[in-house]
Amino acid sequence: MDSHSVDLHRRATVVDGLVFFSDGSTRDMLTGGVSAINVTISEMGADFEQALRDCMAWRQRCAAPDSPWLLVEKADDIARAKQAGKLGLIMGWQNGKPLGDQIDRVALFHELGMRVIQLTYNEANLLGDGCLEKRNAGLSDLGVKMVQEMNRVGIAIDLSHCAPQTCLDAAHHSSKPVLLTHANANAVITRPRNKSDEVIKAVAATGGVVGCSIHAYLSWRGDPRQQPLLSDFVANVKYIGELVGYEHVGIGTDFPSVDTYEAVRHVMVMSRTKYAKSGGDFSDAFGDVMEARYPVETPTPAQFPAFTHALHQAGLTDSQILGVLGGNFQRVFAQAWAAA
Repeated sequence: MDSHSVDLHRRATVVDGLVFFSDGSTRDMLTGGVSAINVTISEMGADFEQALRDCMAWRQRCAAPDSPWLLVEKADDIARAKQAGKLGLIMGWQNGKPLGDQIDRVALFHELGMRVIQLTYNEANLLGDGCLEKRNAGLSDLGVKMVQEMNRVGIAIDLSHCAPQTCLDAAHHSSKPVLLTHANANAVITRPRNKSDEVIKAVAATGGVVGCSIHAYLSWRGDPRQQPLLSDFVANVKYIGELVGYEHVGIGTDFPSVDTYEAVRHVMVMSRTKYAKSGGDFSDAFGDVMEARYPVETPTPAQFPAFTHALHQAGLTDSQILGVLGGNFQRVFAQAWAAA
């Protein structure tokens, strides 16, 4: 890696917009120079009680003596984590299911430290339709009220797994920036979970950010002999940057933060069996091998500096790269987390 990319990565405050699981390990993230990560702290189908337990468990982990974690509750905490040499934890969900139909739970979970909620996972819930629902019905009336309450208390709205109409409805009804924490452009690589130009523009119009992802379910071009490459990630960054502006682009790897990928074998099996429409074709080609789901150049978060090098080689300016690496997510989190 060239010296300029090394220096640029060292200067950056790196934010990963989506980490789908963590067993508490910070090793590879800190090795890769990452400052903060949005961790999915609950399983996709978790209910209210389980979500409460997960919040409390992570709060205790962060509060433990000599913890390598720093709980991020306001945007300035991300810079604090970098300065302290810790990994900032942004508590998030990938499904609004634990909210049920109780709007007052939004404020409760905010008080416990929740800062990002994806409205739906792949299927429909009480808030709206997920991306694998054929009907594409959008937000429910309850979903609109939840969006408004999340705006009020200061929880960022994630639309990554939402149906197209759900994304458009949420962007329309939100008074604050909304996010696609981990998604790519269908115009670059057509996958069930990627987003149309219309959705990307709607998110950007709110001031939001699209976290371009390296995960194969979003970045695989369909060749059974070739897993994703870092060039596929760069292609999405450049396309979305040119479409709506680089200030609306970030990184959402969909990595886990674990000591060993054996810790997420259950997730690999779940994604292959329960959600075959999303990535079953890739799993058929490569099996349950987590490393194969990421570019050959970046099999783990420890290789995060390779993103900086690839973006520099692709011709992005230093300012654009610093924004993509984390500055853009920091800006939007500051806006989304401010109480209305």
